[in-house]
Formats: sequence, C-alpha cells, structure tokens
Amino acid sequence: MEGCARRNGIWTGGLPAFTEHFGGEVWVKFEDGSASAFKFTLPAGRHDEKGGARAMKQLPQVLLVDDNPADVGLAREALAGGRHQSQLSNVPDGEEAMAYLHRVGQYANAVRPDLLILDLNLPKKDGRAVLAEAKADTDLRTIPVVVFSTSRSMLDIARSYELGANCYVSKPGNLDDYFLAVQSIEEFWFGSVSLPRKEK
Repeated sequence: MEGCARRNGIWTGGLPAFTEHFGGEVWVKFEDGSASAFKFTLPAGRHDEKGGARAMKQLPQVLLVDDNPADVGLAREALAGGRHQSQLSNVPDGEEAMAYLHRVGQYANAVRPDLLILDLNLPKKDGRAVLAEAKADTDLRTIPVVVFSTSRSMLDIARSYELGANCYVSKPGNLDDYFLAVQSIEEFWFGSVSLPRKEK
C-alpha cells in the first residue's frame, strides 16, 4: 500500500513500509473519500535480516549449583550483561541440584537447563557426586556441565573430566576476571557451540 492514512489527526506515515518489512499487513477504511480508520498486524516472533518472520527463540537456561550467595550474585550480574540474555536459576546444594534436574518436589515445573555450571564443594551432596549422577543418567547426560570451582588442584581437574565434565574453569579471585570468566562460559556455550535441545 502506498501513501499515508490519517485518523483523528494522526498520520500512519511509514506504517505500511514498516509492517511490510516485518511481514505484516495494513488495512485502511475509507469513508467519504477520506481515511477514517486503520489497523495493522505484525507476526509474532523475531525476524531474520531479510524481515521474514521466524519462530521465537527460547532464551538459554542456565542452572548454577553454588552455595555462595556472593558468587551467585556476581554470576547473575555477569549473565545479565551478556548478549545471550541467559536465564539463571540457582540451587545451593547437590541434593537440590538433582531434584531440579529430575524435576521433582518443588522443582516439578522447573525448565530443563541448557547448561549446568557446577561448584565442587557443596553441602549435602558434593559437585563430584552430582556430576557422576548426571552423566550416568541417559536423560541428563547431554546437558553440558561446566565445573566452576576455586580449586586448582590437578586431582580435582582430572577427576572432573573422568566423571564427564565438559570443561573445567577455575574461579578467578579478581572481580573483573570473574565477570569475564562467566561471560566467556556463556559466549562459548551459547555463541559458538551447537547444543542438543530437548522439549522443556
């Protein structure tokens, strides 16, 4: 549709071109030779570079298993500043981590995480046990696990990989480096890697 329409003193202006660009449509009602009303529709979802509609992409889901509130707060802030808009959930111990992953009890409606960031030294059930249990489960083993720990022990690193960790990142002591580490984890797993997606 070419030109402009006007209703109550408001011109539609570039609305036709705008809606066409995003795959929508505009209708204008004429009375006595003048436009008296208009409406337009836009398809739901995001759009590719050519303006075509595509399905809404779900935001990445991250489960952080860490009992340190300060570290959790920093990770949440770091991800909030990332370009992937990752949604962070947190549980403070290994038993709750497994309940969350199996979606039982209070976590019955939990969303399956696309990435698990796991501390090693946890109460109730430590990170090594969580890692071993998750990787032994046929339904959970495809969820990538990043061990994120203050430990720099070669024994912990080697054992984590033996249990199936997808990578091991040592927590930096410096605040800026901590932010960078968390954002680098996000960028690698959601910006470079192709991950299997299961229905949530």
